[in-house]
Amino acid sequence: MPYYKQLAFILTFLLLLPNHSFAQSKKIHQIDSLMKRSGESGDFNGNVLVVQKNTILYNASFGFADAAKTEKLTADYRFNIGSITKEFSAVALAQLQEQGKLKFEDKVSRYIPELPYWAHEVKIKDLLQYTSGIPNVNWKKIKNDKDLFEGLQLVDSLDFKSGTHYDYNNNNIFLRQFIVERLTGMPFKMYAEKNIFKPCKMTSSVMTPFENEKNIAKGFNKDLIADKADLPITGGTYLTTHDLLKWSDCLHANKVINANSLFELGQQFDLPETQSSLGLAKFKNKKLTEHIHDGRAGSYEALLVSDLDKNLTIILLGNNYHGKLFEISDAIQSILKDKK
Repeated sequence: MPYYKQLAFILTFLLLLPNHSFAQSKKIHQIDSLMKRSGESGDFNGNVLVVQKNTILYNASFGFADAAKTEKLTADYRFNIGSITKEFSAVALAQLQEQGKLKFEDKVSRYIPELPYWAHEVKIKDLLQYTSGIPNVNWKKIKNDKDLFEGLQLVDSLDFKSGTHYDYNNNNIFLRQFIVERLTGMPFKMYAEKNIFKPCKMTSSVMTPFENEKNIAKGFNKDLIADKADLPITGGTYLTTHDLLKWSDCLHANKVINANSLFELGQQFDLPETQSSLGLAKFKNKKLTEHIHDGRAGSYEALLVSDLDKNLTIILLGNNYHGKLFEISDAIQSILKDKK
């Protein structure tokens, strides 16, 4: 390129920089105004993180860590992410498949033969796509993991033939965890810490059951009544917005499972309003382009939105449920796209 053209290009680039910085600052200010209004109106009590092109655009906390409103939230607080935690048991099974220790087409009875006859019909794939037909957990009789397993042993029939219909329920999740434990010889919590949290450097993440952990946001409802204590069962995960970002980055970069496994986990049953084990996952030529997953546990609410084409991730974690997270996320995306 001739020298004068190089100079013209450099000058143009430098002139555009201030405009770009001003536009970005304006968007961040708009996001901040949106979040402050959401906090002041009571629509959001929690932490928010917005990251685009590997740069943190916005990171803030709104509201309180408990029903007494004695402690204000900070970025160090951890929240129960509800159903998003289901991704961990799915990834664990994918890891074991990559190691040749199981196949998604295998029947559950191959790994837990003491279950009733229905386990000869249910595939691991059915547990991942919520098409097993196994009835939901009878929570009135559950106090621990032992009760969960005994509850599965007492299931005498399926609600429908496996692979023919969809029912989003937690028995699918607990059975996934029991299979991981049976194959690896270690508690699922220990497996997740060693093979998921540690490789992804999720240093603040903890899985139930646990005791005496600091910086745990306590769930409470609109009447300022605190949630009941967690049952001592395995699987509930508490983490910060930054650790959830580490998880999504780790997953999307194929650091814990390969691209083929990610594609398999992102498949859902062919009916409207169904979810994959990753929530909503969209692919183009088997490459992940969008990953959206929400969760709720008591008064906790969580939302992870990743647009991989735009290199944008929005994370909202709350401990005072109001059901507005999707609306808030949509508003943030509109601001970033210069839409109303």
